[in-house]
Amino acid sequence: MAFTSILRRSASSLAPLATRLVRGQRSYHAAVFTAINHSTLAARKPSLARQNPRYYSKADDSLLRVIDAEIQCAEETDDQEIEEVPSGFPFKIEDEPGYQTVKLTRTYQDEEIEVEVHMPDLVTGEGEDDDDADDDANQSSIPLVVSVSKGSDSPILEFSCNAYPDEIQIESLVVKNPGTAEDQIGYEGPDFHDLDENLQKSFHKYLEIRGIKPSTTNFLHEYMINKDSREYKNWLKKLKQFVQV
Repeated sequence: MAFTSILRRSASSLAPLATRLVRGQRSYHAAVFTAINHSTLAARKPSLARQNPRYYSKADDSLLRVIDAEIQCAEETDDQEIEEVPSGFPFKIEDEPGYQTVKLTRTYQDEEIEVEVHMPDLVTGEGEDDDDADDDANQSSIPLVVSVSKGSDSPILEFSCNAYPDEIQIESLVVKNPGTAEDQIGYEGPDFHDLDENLQKSFHKYLEIRGIKPSTTNFLHEYMINKDSREYKNWLKKLKQFVQV
């Protein structure tokens, strides 16, 4: 009887331990199963990201809508067509999309002439009623840099000009040596408008003979306005493409 009671007590004392062991095994397997599921989901996430590489925010959506509206507005208001180059135009036009300048080149006798044409400085009409305002300040213009050389090793005569309707103003001129370092500033002479009047007229005639005259610059003015419109639309489309990527 004593031995039987001892066995019963032993069995009863081992039962809770067995229960804890079973529970522990269940908890262990559950933890392992959960970890496997998490790792599987984590492995799947990159593939989902690859399938949907871009998640737009509300700010991105709003920006794209504004860009689309601006593109549509630019296309609707752009009713200008590229004008044909007039007969007798003395320069070859080099217009590369994406840049804000156009290069003109020509050969005149033994000289190589190059003109860098910049985007027009447009006037919106404000200030036209100001009696004290300069007339040129109320007119649109295009900046020009005219370079004249007589060979690869010869000095370069460079003019900085502003072309207004039917008028070309020379702002400055300088003689540059081809071997001069870019960080060296050459003497550019006095202000062009301070030169003797006859000397000013002679330089204007010098440029006119080489093709820098109102009939040339008036065409360039319209050409650059159209280029400005084209470049603006392309710029908007590049912005849209960048935001979408």
